Amino acid sequence: MPQIIAQLDQKNGGVNTVVMTNYKCEKNEVPTQSANGSTVPLVDSRKNDPEIGEYDPFQHRKLNHPTSDCDTLIHLLKGSLGSGILAMPLAFSHAGLFFGLFCTFAIGAICTYCVHILVKSAHELCRRTRVPSLGFAEIAETAFLAGPPSIQPWAKFAKAMINMFLVIDLLGCCCVYIVFVAKNVKQVVDIYTPPDTHLDLRIHMAALLPLLILMNFIRNLKYLAPLSMIANILVASGMGITFYYVFSDLPSVVSRPSVASFSTLPAFFGTAIFALEGIGVIMPLENNMKTPQHFIGCPGVLNAGMLFVVLLYAFTGFFGFLKYGSNTEGSITLNLPEDQPLAQSVKLMIAVAVFFTYALQFYVPMEIIWKAVKNNFGPKKTLAEYGIRVSLVVLTLVLAILIPNLGAFISLVGAVCLSMLGLIFPAIIDLVTFYEDPGLGRFNWRLWKNVFLICFGMIGFATGTYVSVNDIIHG
Repeated sequence: MPQIIAQLDQKNGGVNTVVMTNYKCEKNEVPTQSANGSTVPLVDSRKNDPEIGEYDPFQHRKLNHPTSDCDTLIHLLKGSLGSGILAMPLAFSHAGLFFGLFCTFAIGAICTYCVHILVKSAHELCRRTRVPSLGFAEIAETAFLAGPPSIQPWAKFAKAMINMFLVIDLLGCCCVYIVFVAKNVKQVVDIYTPPDTHLDLRIHMAALLPLLILMNFIRNLKYLAPLSMIANILVASGMGITFYYVFSDLPSVVSRPSVASFSTLPAFFGTAIFALEGIGVIMPLENNMKTPQHFIGCPGVLNAGMLFVVLLYAFTGFFGFLKYGSNTEGSITLNLPEDQPLAQSVKLMIAVAVFFTYALQFYVPMEIIWKAVKNNFGPKKTLAEYGIRVSLVVLTLVLAILIPNLGAFISLVGAVCLSMLGLIFPAIIDLVTFYEDPGLGRFNWRLWKNVFLICFGMIGFATGTYVSVNDIIHG
């Protein structure tokens, strides 16, 4: 059956080429329809047939262009590094200089571990159901179908929930991008126009609408790939110049609080997980590897990539907050001098890069929505697709205009969606996949570990959402 094995970066603007892979069902791989409408293979081979032997999903992946370990590492870095890094100094302002450093490494470690258990669950489910690979939502569906009988009817619901949170998260990121672009452009434009002609931020956002609609009429990802290349070059250049300003006349570390107020920690959680969590690109990358067994493990592609990402995010957050303190903005580019051409060039470069990223980010939710509704339009599918594209672009613009608080918006998206996708769902999938007594380990350690992850995610979800919504209402 056709399966998308690579998709766009969930939050930070990277793009990984979408590859459509058709693999043939092997013996005992026939997809059948279950009572709840699922079409994933229902074969459960926990006890292997001696005539067939143990199924190795890695040997049955038929990829036209598999990626090497180095290619996958580059894609992982590209999918995890982007505009989210610009919000890390604001995150540190909510946690304190040194406590923010500790929390960044702690959240990075937890997020990386959750990716590990998601991938391990995928490998086990592929072996049981005798299929070469599974996407994120398919992993949840398959885990529930192979789990206890009482939860099997919830399989389609689990898949739908993950797709729903992916759509909400990615469209939420698109809203953040609109606010980000408009704020950076406004700062530069206001320098060169008389004060009495300065336009409201919302007008700058509305002015982006025609360009956003035209750009998102591009339906083929191949034609969006050059935009990704331009965006990556602009972000790298802009970050280099930003660090030049950050390291000019750094104050002493004693001038910043080591630990911030407890009441602001939920905002740190939402912003940090928004920046660090790239769960949406993990399975597409692993599914397209030439040697997928190298993805997890020690050192492993995942560990190497996430170590670099966490170090860079901690570095940016620490020194960005050290430089600007309580004046730190939702994006560190907004703290750069407004009257210096070099700083203005950074704001414009990053704004253009994030603007291009909008189209790449928009691709995945549009694909999920269109796949669900396209059969309802008969011969008018093309017109209907363009109509949905325009409607979604307008929706993101309206939401951005209604919520122009960039920092609170970023924290809200992270708390609501990424705590579910990056923490809670992987823990639930791991628990359901290995629910039988031997799989829970000695003293049921797997059960208690996953309960901790679920509780941690729920606390972050609830408190982060409350604080973010409160900031939006009163900000």
